[in-house]
Amino acid sequence: MKARFILLAFLATAPVLLVMAQDRGTAVEAPATVLDLSATDIHGNEVALSRYRGKVLLIVNTASKCGFTYQFGGLQALWERYRDRGFVVLGFPSDNFAGQEYESDEAILAFCTGEYDVTFPMFSRIDVRGDTAHPIYRFLTDPNRTGRFGGPITWNFNKFLIDRDGHVVARFDTPVEPEDPAVVAAIEAALE
Repeated sequence: MKARFILLAFLATAPVLLVMAQDRGTAVEAPATVLDLSATDIHGNEVALSRYRGKVLLIVNTASKCGFTYQFGGLQALWERYRDRGFVVLGFPSDNFAGQEYESDEAILAFCTGEYDVTFPMFSRIDVRGDTAHPIYRFLTDPNRTGRFGGPITWNFNKFLIDRDGHVVARFDTPVEPEDPAVVAAIEAALE
């Protein structure tokens, strides 16, 4: 039997949504920001995104065999340019678009480090759309959570800029290069 959820309350002191699973009788806190979620990194370690609290994040769904794969170079350049100021690129490989990602995390890591010298944090391959979308991407694409930045992932290399408190402050579609002036300006504004 699927759990049915009832909205209990929004807390005035914190933007946390409380829900109760009827068939289990337990309260569950829905994430207030993306920093309340976690994911498995490409080495198999569970990583709470709360470890990045106080940092500016660029969360990107990547693919190793896409026409936009060259953007790994720009993402790495941004990481190197701004990491000392509290900026982190987080790469989330996905095979949701035309079978453009390797099946194993080992192959993904070998490609990213071998071809593009990627040193920014990479995560295990996930789904970024549909019923099997990872909770991070369900959160990022939910207009009720992220307002005008919500909406479906359109292709590989969609980019979400997250401020130091975990809120989405900008979104850039696939064709927008990582080092595009609009992306750089948004990163610099978030870092100030």
